Amino acid sequence: MRRFIMLALLALVIALPAKADVFVFTAIPDQDESRLQERFDAVGDYLADALEVEVRYVPVKSYAAAVSAFRNNQVQLAWFGGLTGLQARARVPGSEALARGAEDEGFRSYFIANSSTGLEPSEQLDEALRDRTFTFSSRVSTSGRLMPEFHLRERFGESPDDIFARVGYSGNHSRTLRLVESGSYEVGVLNYAVWERELAAGNIDTEAVQVIWETPGYLNYQWSIRGDVDQRFGEGFTEQVREALLGMDDPDLLERFPRREFVPVTNEDYEELGETARAIGLID
Repeated sequence: MRRFIMLALLALVIALPAKADVFVFTAIPDQDESRLQERFDAVGDYLADALEVEVRYVPVKSYAAAVSAFRNNQVQLAWFGGLTGLQARARVPGSEALARGAEDEGFRSYFIANSSTGLEPSEQLDEALRDRTFTFSSRVSTSGRLMPEFHLRERFGESPDDIFARVGYSGNHSRTLRLVESGSYEVGVLNYAVWERELAAGNIDTEAVQVIWETPGYLNYQWSIRGDVDQRFGEGFTEQVREALLGMDDPDLLERFPRREFVPVTNEDYEELGETARAIGLID
């Protein structure tokens, strides 16, 4: 009898389907953590339905941690900025940029100043920026470091450390806004979308801080996927993820980014950005 029971249990185990891998994704922590959690939990629900696999969003504490998680296969998909995407894909052979927001071509950075400086909006970076205290966001942010530093070097012919009295790195765009608004730093730079969203919500004291210059447009954010996901999740899975991202048309989901829609993008589209990063020594 015992043998019969054991054989029956074994047959039942064999008949049960194997548990599928969990598809895990992350995003650079470019703004308030709670806001990102709400956004990407909703994206995870959408992807789980579209891909018919278990999907989990895993937050990280820094831009570098997002790149490391991608490299170490702790996540298979990530919402990166332009620079972090370049770094991550370079570390995992065969990885691809899949989709970007319609607004991510022609993305911009805003230089902002506390009103105590007397700095006013200008058509170029003003010489009066010299010897101010200044904060970027993350050290590897495209909109909060790479492109602003490129324009600073082009304008002044010097590094930020030589231009400003003190240079800081706030960690994310939301924090940059608050540091300059409070006067902790006289000047800073952040991605325009964070400023515009907070302004529309009435969350900026415009008596204390204003935009003084905006960069020309450049290519920025994108979804990138590891090059080995088809081996793990099945042939054609990369293409399924691409189609799911491009088909994300729920108004609430798009508003959370905010993006009008997602459009196709390739690794080659970011080559010019890579040349800029190499020119100022942010990547090899």
